[in-house]
Amino acid sequence: MIAEELITNTITPLKVSDSIQKAEYRMAEFHVRHLPIVKKHQFIGLVSEEDIATSADMNATLETLNLSLINPFVYEDQHVYDVIRAFFEQKLSVLPVLSYDMDYLGLISQQALTDTFARMFSVSEMGAIIVLEVGNRDNSMSHIAQIIESNNIQILSSYVEPIPDSTRLEVTLKLNKIEINNVVAAFLRYNYTVKATYNFLDRDNGAKDRYDSLMNYLSFD
Repeated sequence: MIAEELITNTITPLKVSDSIQKAEYRMAEFHVRHLPIVKKHQFIGLVSEEDIATSADMNATLETLNLSLINPFVYEDQHVYDVIRAFFEQKLSVLPVLSYDMDYLGLISQQALTDTFARMFSVSEMGAIIVLEVGNRDNSMSHIAQIIESNNIQILSSYVEPIPDSTRLEVTLKLNKIEINNVVAAFLRYNYTVKATYNFLDRDNGAKDRYDSLMNYLSFD
C-alpha cells in the first residue's frame, strides 16, 4: 500500500490568502492540529495549532506566519511504512502527499491511517492471538507458520517487536480461529516461549464494540 491510496478528500487545504482565524476554525471543524497550505497547487507548508497561537492578529493571512514545521510530506508512491514513520516522528495529525513536481495531491488523516492499521493487522477479524518470545536468531517465520498451518490454522497478520535491553523478540500472531490449544501445545513441544494468548469470543467480551469506540476516539485525537 502506498501513500496515494490513503488520501482522504474530506479535508481541503488552506490557501496562503486565508486568514489565521479561518485556519483555526478549519482545525476545529475537522478535529485536527495541522492543515496544509497551498499556492496554485504547490505545497507551501503545514500550519500547526502552535503556529496559530503565536499570532497576535487573527485576521492576518497565513503567508505572514513563520511555520514551525519544515514541510513534512510524503511522495505519492512512498510505502505506508514511510507514512507511519512520518506521523510518529513528527507527531502529526495530517500528512500531505505530493507528486514529484511538488504538486499537492491531498492529505492522509489520522483516521485513514488508523483504518489502514486495522486492515493490515486484521483487527476486526475474529480469531485468537498468540504472543511468542524468541531469540533474535530464532525468529524463523517459516517454521512458526509451519507449526500453525499444520494445525489447520492460518496467520491473518503478524508483527515483530524487540524486547528492550535484551537480545530477544516478541512475535505477535493473529490467527483465523478462536480455538488454539493444539497450536499452543505444538509451540511448547518445539520449546517456544508462549508469552500470552488471547482468544476471547466477541459475544462474551464486547471486543467489537471496544474496537469501534477506539476508532472513534482516535479520529478525534
